[in-house]
Amino acid sequence: MDLPTLRQLRAFIATVEIGSLTQAARALHLTQPAVSQQLRELERILGVRLLERTSTGLVPTASGSAILGAARRTQAAAVEVAAIALSCRSGEAGRVRLGTGATACIYLLPPILTAIRRQMPGLEIIVETGNTPEILRRVEQGGLDAGLVTLPRTLGRSLTRVRLRRDELLALMPETTAVAGAVTPTQLAARPLILFESGGDTRGIIDAWFRQAGLAPRPIMELGSVEAIKVLVGSGLGASVLPRLALEADVPGTQRRPLRPAAARELGLVMRKDKIRDRGMQALTHALEQHR
Repeated sequence: MDLPTLRQLRAFIATVEIGSLTQAARALHLTQPAVSQQLRELERILGVRLLERTSTGLVPTASGSAILGAARRTQAAAVEVAAIALSCRSGEAGRVRLGTGATACIYLLPPILTAIRRQMPGLEIIVETGNTPEILRRVEQGGLDAGLVTLPRTLGRSLTRVRLRRDELLALMPETTAVAGAVTPTQLAARPLILFESGGDTRGIIDAWFRQAGLAPRPIMELGSVEAIKVLVGSGLGASVLPRLALEADVPGTQRRPLRPAAARELGLVMRKDKIRDRGMQALTHALEQHR
């Protein structure tokens, strides 16, 4: 069965509400033959008579009255679709699904999201956390629009990146046992270590830093929470290596020290190459670039 078109339903609704084919055509900015054709075609598709002529004008038949409410709801839904599309096109509304690590979520995103919310109050930003490999997989598959991640050395062919900032790695040590100056892999490896859990790109950079000195870190604890690591180091239970981004504020009971040789990770925004950069995505990218 063919389905009615919005034009046919609009012609039917206007004719019922006005009661005159001529006046309905004028209200729709169409010719009377054009409206008559729309109504004939609608009746053909539905297989019922919808209108009948009386001494007071055109009125709906029983079948016409039965479908009138649904026809009006259909027209209202079409108007709503157009309004939503207009708000998305103008940037007043939209949605961005962003994947990121816990560190960036806690220490980098809050002021950025606040700035975007002021600029685009109708934009919905959904933030999900995870390790870089998982986030990149979901970006490739379309489950996320973009990933704010520690950039890997290589990306899949379908992905592209926007480099944002270099984030230096620092040693975090209990205040009572902190050394003076920069910390070497040998000095850290001799202490109890509390590191990020394995599998993440930041942990991979830390492991590589130790390997360059011929060492393999043997942490007493591996955690996914940077805040938990900071508390444990502050309690004197061990030392760690954390991004500077997470150490802008003092951590009670600890001292920050640079690494020797220096180590850093690079943060970037990763998207699919074919991703449509609507106003929401453009606003997010611009805000991140402003906070380099």
